[in-house]
Amino acid sequence: MRELFIKQKVFSLKEKFTVKDAEQNDVYYVEGSFMKIPKSFTIMNAAREEIGLVTKKVFSFLPKFSVEVDGHEVITIKKELSFLKARYSIEAAGIDVRGNWWDMDFQIFQRGEVIGEVSKKWFTWGDSYKVQIMKEEMEKTLIALVVAIDCVKADQAATSSASTT
Repeated sequence: MRELFIKQKVFSLKEKFTVKDAEQNDVYYVEGSFMKIPKSFTIMNAAREEIGLVTKKVFSFLPKFSVEVDGHEVITIKKELSFLKARYSIEAAGIDVRGNWWDMDFQIFQRGEVIGEVSKKWFTWGDSYKVQIMKEEMEKTLIALVVAIDCVKADQAATSSASTT
């Protein structure tokens, strides 16, 4: 099992952050597109080669995010029509997310087997998550999924704050 840690910087205009291992070595770099449409997050490995891309779809009735890993779309997260509370669905071939992903406390299953767990670290400056990876060949997909969920949460928070002002 491998543990990775995502810590976002609170005051980063370009939305850059890193994914570190247990020894605090940078494993992945994540960079958000600054003032671009569509909004996207590029995930790069330690050699700064792109391994993943999270993109918010522009021409969609309800918010929709696509996740690519190694150039292939593997996950779609979309908002469902709901009147009381924001509701999202995650579509991925053979992957199921169970738990409270809105609070970043969930497990990721592939064909019934746990392949990853995510937990939010509380009382930290900025958002911090621990990602436990049980199936190492799924590491890039799991990191891309966590970044995508965090992107969905940030988009929902921005939408909520805009509608209350």
